[in-house]
Amino acid sequence: MKFLGVFAALTMLVAGTAQAAESVTVTDVTGREVTVEVPVQKVILGEGRLIYGLATLDSEDPFERVVGWRDDLKKADPQGYGLYAAKYPRIDDIPTFGGIKDGTFNIEQAISLNPDVVIMNLEAKGATEEGGFDEKLAAVGIPLVYIDFREAPIKNTETSMKILGQLTGKEDRAAEFIKFRSDHINEVEKRLREANPEKPDVFIERAAGYSEECCMSFGNENFGKMVEMAGGVNIAAPIIPGTFGTINPEQVIASNPDQFVGTGGDWEAYAPGMGWVPVGPGADMTEAKRKLDGLMERPAFTGIDATKNGNIHVVWHQFYNSPYQFVVIEQMAKWFHPDLFADIDPEATFKELHDRFLPLDYKPGYFISSSDTATN
Repeated sequence: MKFLGVFAALTMLVAGTAQAAESVTVTDVTGREVTVEVPVQKVILGEGRLIYGLATLDSEDPFERVVGWRDDLKKADPQGYGLYAAKYPRIDDIPTFGGIKDGTFNIEQAISLNPDVVIMNLEAKGATEEGGFDEKLAAVGIPLVYIDFREAPIKNTETSMKILGQLTGKEDRAAEFIKFRSDHINEVEKRLREANPEKPDVFIERAAGYSEECCMSFGNENFGKMVEMAGGVNIAAPIIPGTFGTINPEQVIASNPDQFVGTGGDWEAYAPGMGWVPVGPGADMTEAKRKLDGLMERPAFTGIDATKNGNIHVVWHQFYNSPYQFVVIEQMAKWFHPDLFADIDPEATFKELHDRFLPLDYKPGYFISSSDTATN
């Protein structure tokens, strides 16, 4: 009888678990309708940096659902990877993949992990379809969902977070994050709308110092759009038709921007010994300041107003590929319009984000300016 009682209890537990699963139709950022059994238990991330979004929902353990992921986080954000690895050492054992676009993604390995869903960043869609990976996954009943924090993050971040909420069964948590994000963006936009200040010309350099060539930048989306939302004029917007592109040094000189904002990170794995500025969580700010000063010694920048007036800044590059963009919008607004945003504290905003939504303690180091007195 005792055995039968235990068996009955186990049967009820299994039945309850089965009932908890629900088949839902998710509309991804491309408009595709995808049927998924939720909450998903086994997830493959087509890009490792998608963990930035997932971590805001699975705050106790962002890796509890991840059975495979692309190998980019360790190279693109070694500081962040190190913090996560210190708290969740098993992440070093999660199977990794190459990229879809560079042809090193192993579809057979992905299928063998039997995921409930594969989540891809939007930029991989063309290569995914060209390689027939979408058809191969569909043939074995594995759903593929696209989200986006990079191509059009201002347009797609809210939708992407809602999708992650649907997939994980944490819609309320996603809604809480979305409200936190939108409240901060709305406050910046409200002040700018009411004050209508003169807007500085801004040059935003993507991955400043990553190579000897100049200059990668942004068009009307991603950091280019964030500059506009922060009350600046993106000088590259009329030149670059899409999200990403380049402008030549002569165009920078001719535009003579009032403000310079570069993106930086620790890219020793990608571009060893180059001039990138290693900002990020817990960054060595003395070294970051030294390399920031070096950026302005390049011929295109020595004579521009931004350099003459000390309006030289670098921000963490991964704001461009995460749902945390509202923090850097605040920071740029404070740089562009210091009087209007004197009481805004982007560091406090990012710390609150960590305290409320992320499993890691906040470590400063994401922003630096030429006027800063850099000490660790």
